[in-house]
Order: sequence, then structure tokens, then C-alpha cells
Amino acid sequence: MEEELHVLAVDDNLIDLTTAENGIRALEYLGLGDPQQTDSPSTNNVIKVNLIITDYCMPGMTGFELLKIVKQESSNLKEVPVVILSSENIPTRINKCLASGAQMFMQKPLKLSDVEKLKCHLLNCRS
Repeated sequence: MEEELHVLAVDDNLIDLTTAENGIRALEYLGLGDPQQTDSPSTNNVIKVNLIITDYCMPGMTGFELLKIVKQESSNLKEVPVVILSSENIPTRINKCLASGAQMFMQKPLKLSDVEKLKCHLLNCRS
């Protein structure tokens, strides 16, 4: 029986929105949010994810800031692959994200070939 995979998508664009509307909300879903906040999910409601796909430019917290928190040595999520998406092709930004632990940096809008490339890349990394 194949393992069920869970992907957390983080994007502030309502058209692209899948799960979390910004980095702060994503941290709450992942159980890394501020425990003092009353609207944070309880530990029992934290979802286990196998992949995080996040937009780079979002209000409140960028995808890069989310990446840094997820990849912290103390994080129980540091092994979860993080893919950063951006509509801007800025080499210094791309290099910074990859150097900080992003699995991939992909250009928006995504094409089917990009999704296939991501799938192949992740499957190769997991084997």
C-alpha cells in the first residue's frame, strides 16, 4: 500500500490559494506558530506534511523566512522538502533560497512540465 503524501501550499494569491494564505498561518498549521496565540491549532490538530510549496513574496512573512524557520536545527520539519515559487527571476534570491535548504526554486506561472520536473526531482531525492 502506497504512503499518502501531504503537501502544504502557501500563497497569498486567492486564485492560487490551497491551504495557507501566508507564512505565519503555515507555521500554525505545522505546529511551529506562537503557542501564546489563541487561534493557533492545538498540537492534536497539527498536520504532518511531506512537502511544502510556498510563494516567495507574501505579506507578513516571506517564503524565505518560512524556509529558514522550517529548516532550523531544532525544527522537527527540517527534513521536509521546501519548494519556493516566484514570478520574479532574481538570481541572488534563488541562490539564497537554495543555499538555505530549499529543494527547488521554480518560476511562476508553473507549467505541466515544471510539475513533472518537480515530481521527478523529489522522487530521485527520496530513493
